Amino acid sequence: MIFNSMSFLIFFPIVTVVYFLIPHKIKWIWLLVTSYFFYMCWNPQYAILIGFSTVITYLSGIFIEKLRKIPDIKKSKRLMHLVVYLCLAINLGLLFFFKYFDFAIDNINIALSLLNLSLVQPEFDVLLPVGISFYTFQALSYTIDVYRGDIYAERNIGKYALFVSFFPQLVAGPIERSKNLLTQINDKHNFDYTRAKLGLQLMLWGLFQKIVIADRVAIIVNNVYGNYSNQSGIVLILATILFAVQIYCDFSGYSNMAIGAAQVMGFKLMDNFNRPYFARSIKDFWHRWHISLSSWFRDYLYIPLGGSRCSKERKCFNLMVTFLLSGLWHGASWNYVVWGVLHGFYQVSGEILTPVRSKIKKAFKVNESSFAHRLFQCVFTFILVDIAWIFFRAPGVKAGLSIVKTMITNLNLNALIDGTLYTFGVSQSQFTTMLITIVVLFIVSSLQRKYKLREKLQQQPLWFRWMIYFIAINSILYLGVYGSEYAQTQFIYFQF
Repeated sequence: MIFNSMSFLIFFPIVTVVYFLIPHKIKWIWLLVTSYFFYMCWNPQYAILIGFSTVITYLSGIFIEKLRKIPDIKKSKRLMHLVVYLCLAINLGLLFFFKYFDFAIDNINIALSLLNLSLVQPEFDVLLPVGISFYTFQALSYTIDVYRGDIYAERNIGKYALFVSFFPQLVAGPIERSKNLLTQINDKHNFDYTRAKLGLQLMLWGLFQKIVIADRVAIIVNNVYGNYSNQSGIVLILATILFAVQIYCDFSGYSNMAIGAAQVMGFKLMDNFNRPYFARSIKDFWHRWHISLSSWFRDYLYIPLGGSRCSKERKCFNLMVTFLLSGLWHGASWNYVVWGVLHGFYQVSGEILTPVRSKIKKAFKVNESSFAHRLFQCVFTFILVDIAWIFFRAPGVKAGLSIVKTMITNLNLNALIDGTLYTFGVSQSQFTTMLITIVVLFIVSSLQRKYKLREKLQQQPLWFRWMIYFIAINSILYLGVYGSEYAQTQFIYFQF
């Protein structure tokens, strides 16, 4: 069951209506049951894995608080460290087995073949559970927060289980912190018309991003990248730019629907995107893109490694390790590692070249607050991000390098005017529709810089609000891309 399916269109209203009708003391039970039902719609066996991870991290929190009370401080810290390490080992071990086992075996076999040794024959054929990377990181952050003393351990295992499995953000985030979501479970949530309306507006916008923009753009991207060896450089450049739009609308669309669904029920989830393609540097980009994951790596990996409060060499090392692991988090494939390393290289280069850039700007008297300078920074940052997206989308590292080579050596600008662009699964009218919806996305993103658009919409006359709703709903119904027999399409980040 996914957000852009008919089953969710039935599921969510039922869950919400019942949630507001039942007494406060059993609301969390209802959400826990429905969250597990939501997750088990993919595969009932997945519930065993998330349940096991929940129990391990719950018990870890309880043990850590008990060990903290031991009078012998050194012994107390040593035992707490042991509990945290065991918890990390078990949960990351499960993540490794289900997500990286085949990847590890394949690379071991490559190394063995180079040494003319017999290959390893794996006996396991495992299916990657949906959302395992998301809920594993969320559960581990709870254990670490308890260890740090940032929160008290949750005594009610049911409420803690709800924190790990809360259905709006279970399979693709935002990766919530216990200090935010877990504390809200005990809050009394009554129905609020304005809050529900704002949540539904955000869900509607997220659905528009996914079905109208991302899924239409995906048709071209999939056709071009699926046959990249026969494409010209300009076509590959266009497809890569469109992929940047696709992955943003796909993932941001999911996040908006998750945040909106939670808001309808009275929960506030963290923002996951903040106009990332308006970033003026790679560092700024990562403050805006997949914020819940980037902040997770910052708080639980980068800062513990030493962060920026160390020598420049050590800081660069910390950045590279963080982004390498961030790339690996996205998938068990070397192209994701290359994507992460590229972003790490961008960050490290930015750190090293900062003094040089400052001298150049001073020498040429560059006005950093000018529109031209800010525009240049945005465009340059987008180009760097887009280059990295090539390896994220390509089927492998060799394919990514081949695509880059074609972009440089075989540009062929005629493809822009000879009708080639309409041979990748979309007609000329559909291509025009795609461009118009991307312009709408750009306008909305630009306005978000100055206004809180949902609140601004509430201030408009009734007829104007309903006109916007009418246009949005009909755009989804008539311009949305649907599969055979109106089958929904998966979100990109479900594979992670």
